[in-house]
Amino acid sequence: MTVETDFARRLPESSDKAPEEPRLEQAAVTCGGLWKTFRMPVDRPYTLKQRVIHPRRSRAAGTLHALRDVTFQIAPGEFFGVIGRNGSGKSTLLKCLAGVYRPTRGELAVAGRVSPFIELGVGFNTELTAFDNVMVNASLLGIPPREARASFDEIIRFAELEDFVELKLKNYSSGMYVRLGFAAAIQAKTDVLLVDEVLAVGDMRFQQKCFDTFRRFKREGRTVVFVTHDLAAIERFCDRALLLEAGEAIAIGDPEEIIHIYRQHDLGTRRSDVEAEPKPRWGDGAAEIVAAWFEDDYGQRRNVLTQAEPATFRARVRFEQTLVNPIFGVILENERGHHVFVTNTMFDRIATGVIAAGTEVIYSVRLVVQLADGAYSASPAVAYEDAFRFADWRERLVDFEVRAERPTGGIADFVHETSLDHIPTRHAVEDGVKGRLE
Repeated sequence: MTVETDFARRLPESSDKAPEEPRLEQAAVTCGGLWKTFRMPVDRPYTLKQRVIHPRRSRAAGTLHALRDVTFQIAPGEFFGVIGRNGSGKSTLLKCLAGVYRPTRGELAVAGRVSPFIELGVGFNTELTAFDNVMVNASLLGIPPREARASFDEIIRFAELEDFVELKLKNYSSGMYVRLGFAAAIQAKTDVLLVDEVLAVGDMRFQQKCFDTFRRFKREGRTVVFVTHDLAAIERFCDRALLLEAGEAIAIGDPEEIIHIYRQHDLGTRRSDVEAEPKPRWGDGAAEIVAAWFEDDYGQRRNVLTQAEPATFRARVRFEQTLVNPIFGVILENERGHHVFVTNTMFDRIATGVIAAGTEVIYSVRLVVQLADGAYSASPAVAYEDAFRFADWRERLVDFEVRAERPTGGIADFVHETSLDHIPTRHAVEDGVKGRLE
């Protein structure tokens, strides 16, 4: 598929491009100065009367630049990731590559047949059965009916829908929709596969099957454009990654470096959001968490912690009422919202005693940072002695980042030692005994 507008701008063929960039004539996907602009009506009239009374208002519209001068190339067989915050233009880019949207200006070229899996249920008719939908979807992709029929059984087997083949799709769950759509997309003998974040709808077992398929694609040298918020998947599968922000290409290159840039940028944005909009908090106000932070062993406050080094979390708490044995605690969460570490004075069997009204205390937790490279947040809390009522709980009060020398796919990266010992075979033992006898 090749899409070129009247305003197409050719990429320069000079040698000032980075060495990893493929040459234009060798690229599976080429985007050169790509723009996509949408017309946004300011006040859309809904009746004929409104159009007559306010003729100018009916024509008033603003513009939204979903993509701004985006330029990149993808080599054949490359697994290419696209990341960015919500609204950065990731899905718009994929829809341009799939031919759903026509670029406003710039050059866009995709070599070969494209198989898009960019939105749940796109191309499906809920009044048709799985077989009919697979045939219709195949025709949209330019796949011959004979080829589609030959692959139908494999599509149903992969999607685990053998017992639901005769059902109309309106009776399918969202998970069944995803499985059928993804199975149909990967079975198509296409040159470029486009995959959006819709995989997140599937359960863990299905996601693992999808990842196994990605590994097979890498072995087969298939070209994949993968849009996701799962940064671990980007590190695991992608050869390169593109970071989009407000429709612009901020950075492109090694996935680990691009993810680091994204996390730094996102951390700064979240700090601004904290100043602009307070995070949720609960409690009856008997105590107030005034401030919280991380610091190193020198007492310096840190927003970036180094893996395998000690750090101390501190929260300054002011008591408005006298409490008996209040419970102090903190929860550390990763960027997916998973609780990666939870502790409190009750778990640690610390009796806090009677704390009088007007008193201020510092709650401290010293730890060695064993978290994996990534972005995290800390939520401190003060509870009553019964552990059911809260005086103050400040959710995600402290945003921080953990930096590590190497990436890992896990939540934590424990200090460990690895060794490999060879087990002697029977022949080696016999040769050793024979040598000693001689």
